[in-house]
Amino acid sequence: MIQEVAGPVSLPQSAAYTDIARWATAVIEVAGIGAIVVGAAIGTIAFVRDLVTKTTLDDAYRRYRVGLGRSILLGLEFLVAADIIHTVAIEPSFRSVGILAIVVLIRTFLSFALSAEIEGRLPWRRSGRPQ
Repeated sequence: MIQEVAGPVSLPQSAAYTDIARWATAVIEVAGIGAIVVGAAIGTIAFVRDLVTKTTLDDAYRRYRVGLGRSILLGLEFLVAADIIHTVAIEPSFRSVGILAIVVLIRTFLSFALSAEIEGRLPWRRSGRPQ
């Protein structure tokens, strides 16, 4: 005999699918954090090395900012990818998609601003002249 269930019925997701998605999200988040931390460490070491080798402070600082900015950009890309996987594969709800949209907008703006700062020009300008 088949019993009917009262109320809304949710379709179960495969536990293996959810576990893989959670694992992938965690790995990508760690990669993003690692890219930022390792990039900051390498940039700091290079900055100190530049100061020791009598590079001007302006040049050393400029290289440090570029290296740090690039590592932050790379880390942000990983973190956005992890958020997308989490939202699409683990929590596909309107609320989580809305939060994802806001997070992606903020991170996209940060990426845009950092890119413009690093390159000294707006991304759609081909010349090397600062804007």
